[in-house]
Amino acid sequence: MSKAYFMGIDTGTNSSKGVLIDSECNIIATHATEHAMTNPKPNHFEHDADKDWWGDFCTISRALLEKSGVDPKDVKAVGASALGADCLPVDEQCRPLRKAILYGIDARATDEMAQLTEMYGEEQIKKWYGRPLCSSDVMPKILWIKNKEPEVYAKAYKFLTGSSFITAKLTGEYVVDRFLGLASFNPLYDQETWQPVPELCAPICRPDQLAVVKEANDIAGYVTAQAAAETGLAEGTPVITGTDDSGAEAISTGVVEPGKMMVQFGSSIYMILGTKELVDDDRLWREQFIVPGLCDISAGTNAAGSLTKWYRDTVFPDALALEKSGGPDAYETMMQGVEDVPVGSDGLVTLPYFAGERTPINDPDAKGVLFGLTLAHTRAHMYRSALEAVGYSVNQQIKLMESHDNVVIDQIFAVGGGVKNPAWMQIVADITGKTISTPAVTVGASFGDAMMAALGVHYDGFENFASLTKFIKPGKSYEPNMENHEKYKKFQSIYDRLYEATKDLAHELSE
Repeated sequence: MSKAYFMGIDTGTNSSKGVLIDSECNIIATHATEHAMTNPKPNHFEHDADKDWWGDFCTISRALLEKSGVDPKDVKAVGASALGADCLPVDEQCRPLRKAILYGIDARATDEMAQLTEMYGEEQIKKWYGRPLCSSDVMPKILWIKNKEPEVYAKAYKFLTGSSFITAKLTGEYVVDRFLGLASFNPLYDQETWQPVPELCAPICRPDQLAVVKEANDIAGYVTAQAAAETGLAEGTPVITGTDDSGAEAISTGVVEPGKMMVQFGSSIYMILGTKELVDDDRLWREQFIVPGLCDISAGTNAAGSLTKWYRDTVFPDALALEKSGGPDAYETMMQGVEDVPVGSDGLVTLPYFAGERTPINDPDAKGVLFGLTLAHTRAHMYRSALEAVGYSVNQQIKLMESHDNVVIDQIFAVGGGVKNPAWMQIVADITGKTISTPAVTVGASFGDAMMAALGVHYDGFENFASLTKFIKPGKSYEPNMENHEKYKKFQSIYDRLYEATKDLAHELSE
């Protein structure tokens, strides 16, 4: 009897990662590639879908098979995830008609958000979303293409998000998972029937231009001969619908019941907390989660790893040069002296809004601020203040979530590239006053993709989402230093008020 393997590949903002696991969820092989995000105009962020999404998928798939020596016929199912809430118009051959407009970090469609709000009214928008329209919603992005690029709009056969595009390239089927489709494309799909609503689609796009909604772990189709030739996979391999990267990563950490929370430290921060019911809050997001019957509150920032990368490239070029000449990783070098800087960075507080901000302020024109600079501050102070700023942001959103009745947080799993920095994780634990755990397996969303692929084909031992938790092994935990937590309260208070104190000036700069 042949062995069974499952492949998961995730496409993120700056890189793509893949994993091949066996039927016990042991990692057989991993591979990663990097790609570039372009920023052609202020608030415009894009990917080349053919090169960055499909190209990475093919490269990683072939590398996983080559590294592992696994026969492609023994790969029993494949799952893909990608950045959520992107907008990519394609033609009838699934060829991109323009570069993909990225998730909430791309805030180009502010005029369209205002247009839709005026069209439907603020109360109706809040009824649909539980909040005002924001840059993470796909409907304004489609309308932006209609308004600003009518020649592209006229040729569009489908409007896809990242995972939909990759699954379509693999199978020829245009699908989107329920979690991503009903939330990000809201209100274009009926929440009960999952079918496009013609009268609501009419001002935006045709109903047939939307993908078919399925569950994330449903079989969407099978690897075509063309896709097999490009990826190295066997023709006919089952492919699940897939989902967005944050949702897949949350599954990989065990967010399958209320009270479980994931904080994803990637280029940006994404937080998902399982809840019993939908919770409306203008400052946050809520959805029906991937797991049937489970809701979630989610939040997203625009700068985390992208902020530390900016520091590496701009403030610590010597650390990067040392790495390139064979020295230690630049981020390790950057931490030298940071742990000697006291809590609060000697009175330096950073607003990390270097690319505007999503929750809780939902303001693309917000600006980064280093507040309290003196001649005594060093770049170690500045860098620690940036790490603390991300912690303040996480804590701010946690406090908002916990302010709602019946919302509890039992466990927090931190994942993503940021968990490689233990000092940063300790800072976040101290600021929040909560234990921050990391899973033993930290390959991220691709691990969740592979597990959902096994679930999709109902492989032995993969009965339901709850059954996945037996494969999730705990890693390291960071217990909060409560003395530091008390000290941080003062700086958290300043952070919480700093945006309002500088908002008008930031908007004036944007003009």
